[in-house]
Amino acid sequence: MKVLFIITTDDAETMYNALRMANVGVKKGDEVSVFMLGKAVTYESIGTGDFDVVGQVEQFTDEGDFYV
Repeated sequence: MKVLFIITTDDAETMYNALRMANVGVKKGDEVSVFMLGKAVTYESIGTGDFDVVGQVEQFTDEGDFYV
């Protein structure tokens, strides 16, 4: 299945959960792409101790298509 995530928020919890779902899709063999638009392009400075956004991005970019 082909899946597209478009993330436009700078809310750490929302970003983290969207990226977790994207990573699950990749692990299941889906073709997953993530686009960061608007406020989401600042993802590198958004993560917190509870919501490791950058860690999820790094995990995703090993196998998925990631666009900023």
